[in-house]
Amino acid sequence: MFELLPEVGMRLPDGAGILRFGMDERAAQWAVATIADVRDGWVCGARWAFSAQYQSLTLDIYGDTAGRGSHQDTPGLAGIGLTRDPFTLTGPSACPVALSGIDLFGYPTAEVSDALKEGLPPTLRLSGEGAYLSAVSLHAEPVPVES
Repeated sequence: MFELLPEVGMRLPDGAGILRFGMDERAAQWAVATIADVRDGWVCGARWAFSAQYQSLTLDIYGDTAGRGSHQDTPGLAGIGLTRDPFTLTGPSACPVALSGIDLFGYPTAEVSDALKEGLPPTLRLSGEGAYLSAVSLHAEPVPVES
């Protein structure tokens, strides 16, 4: 299970540790490499980025956005994203993605929205127009509403 920890980062499954905002690229890659193969990635405005596949999820991680592009100045790990494989969007995800005890990919979008009625942290964004959410992203700094 992935556990989203707003203002901290994300707990990885299988005891692989916690991706903490501000950590360096090498430490982040090392943690993710314990559960999946790490691949180079690219994010506009970030000095480094990588991705990994875990079960039916794609994990995207980037960092060192200080003075680059439209991102806020954030040294070290700045953003984490989880995206579901499009072929799995008709039901719950094989791997839970939890926020405050709620499996964001385990229940229909309407039920997740009802459970989160108190609002989302300003550093978190959910995506998906189908029956189930398709992506979630967590950032070190609040994300502008228009993103």
